[in-house]
Amino acid sequence: MNTIDTITEILKKEGVEFLSVFPTTPILESAALGGIRPIICRQERVGIGIADGFSRTTNGERIGVVAVQYGPGAENAYSGIATAFSDSSPILIMPTGHPKERTGIQPHFSSVSAFAGITKSIEQINTADRTSEVLRRAFSALRQGRPGPALVEVPIDVAVDEVSEEAFFYKPTRRLISQGDSRDVEAAAKALCQARYPVILAGQGVLYADATDELVELAELLQAPVTSTLLGKSGFPEVHPLSLGTGANVMSGPVYHFVGRADLIFGIGSSLTKHGMCMNLPSGKTLIQATNDPRDINKDYNIDYPIVGDAKLVLRQMIDACREIVGQTRTSSTTTAQEIKSERDGWLGQWQNKLGDNSRPINPYRVISDFMQAIPPQDAIVTHDSGSPRDQIIPFYRSNGPRTYLGWGKSHGLGTGLGLVIGAKLAKPEKVCVNFMGDAAFGMTGLDFETAVRSRLPVITVVLNNSTMAAETAYMAASHELYNTRDLGGNYADLGKAMGGYSERIEDPAEIIPAFQRARKVTEEDGTAVLLEFITSAETQASHRRAF
Repeated sequence: MNTIDTITEILKKEGVEFLSVFPTTPILESAALGGIRPIICRQERVGIGIADGFSRTTNGERIGVVAVQYGPGAENAYSGIATAFSDSSPILIMPTGHPKERTGIQPHFSSVSAFAGITKSIEQINTADRTSEVLRRAFSALRQGRPGPALVEVPIDVAVDEVSEEAFFYKPTRRLISQGDSRDVEAAAKALCQARYPVILAGQGVLYADATDELVELAELLQAPVTSTLLGKSGFPEVHPLSLGTGANVMSGPVYHFVGRADLIFGIGSSLTKHGMCMNLPSGKTLIQATNDPRDINKDYNIDYPIVGDAKLVLRQMIDACREIVGQTRTSSTTTAQEIKSERDGWLGQWQNKLGDNSRPINPYRVISDFMQAIPPQDAIVTHDSGSPRDQIIPFYRSNGPRTYLGWGKSHGLGTGLGLVIGAKLAKPEKVCVNFMGDAAFGMTGLDFETAVRSRLPVITVVLNNSTMAAETAYMAASHELYNTRDLGGNYADLGKAMGGYSERIEDPAEIIPAFQRARKVTEEDGTAVLLEFITSAETQASHRRAF
């Protein structure tokens, strides 16, 4: 076999099910002939997002793979790879490369040198006989430790070279995990049990470790409230009585109350990164951090009790250690769950004028509130887009189960959510997969709605059309007054219909729930992608923005 056929056989051994690709590469033909389904996107960035959403939805157990052309194809993929790297998503990117004799010569673009800063692993197959070992290292990197993208460049001349029989042998990789040091766990458990007002902060490491059950068990044992990072949203079911919701650059009222009061915060599966999309931790708190990447320890905060290990195993250790200290369960005269409910009810009451707003244009918070009534969160996989949709949905949407929400944002290119939700549908076809995006985000990647239509991946795309860049109101005041720089326009429902999907334009608040119910029916019965365009107001208020 030649190099590309060898790659196909290795991908199949590693359980790869599809190949996201645009416009064409030699790997595409070989993979298709080998039984790997190609998903032809309209631009490389969305192709990366499709693979990203697939890997996230499967917790990295099944890897999303992308193939792009050398030169412009690889160049266009850069922002998607940067997003995957910043959010620690395990995807395999395989760009072709210029012939080896032209590598490094201007103006020939080199993926190996250009993407070194935004990949976990990067290597070129420089001879056909090294194909198996290069892919083995790439898949091993994808499965060990902190996730992240791996890139394998395949020079166009090497792609068709023959691989010798003795060089073909390949054994699939597997994930290796380890516990935390028992002394570190015991010290952390003692501090956690002695804390008067502890809060558990769940990161996406809980999701990748499939540790939701252990997290729920620990929280219930200690009657400790749980919040999550943006990337960790849904790692703890947000309908659980001990859930505070998500703590990001915006947060719910319960998060603000409990994190502000906390004397100890236990970050599990989180890098505890300081970033514009993250919740800053207030000073003066005792901090426990459990992470599988030692580089996270003391990176942005002074950590009192560090633990390095897999989130699932560390949580089991913490449960056992805490049970020895507190017995079977911690008791309290006023339960934490009752206090959380009281805080949530009070906070939601303050927002009811927006969540139940009957005015026109429709308030975007009304769309989110009615969506939760129309489609039960356990039936869905939901993601946001950048800007206003992200800030509006994160505090209020309550996920129910691991990966029923895909949070993202450390490198937040407009339009990312569409690729993610298409990938989620590939991974979980039984779920109602919905992405919320604004009109600015649709302008970036909206034509890839046709990819979902053509590929028979019936997602629901929600466009909150306020005809402006509302999130930029305070930052573009003078230019907008002079030149209307924030104004946007378009009838996106018409575009959705023109691309072959089912679409509706909704202007009446009373039609929000029926529209979502019709959309679900169309996706499930007809297998057709749906675009719902809601004509909304330019809402700029957000909940507890970067409160600490």
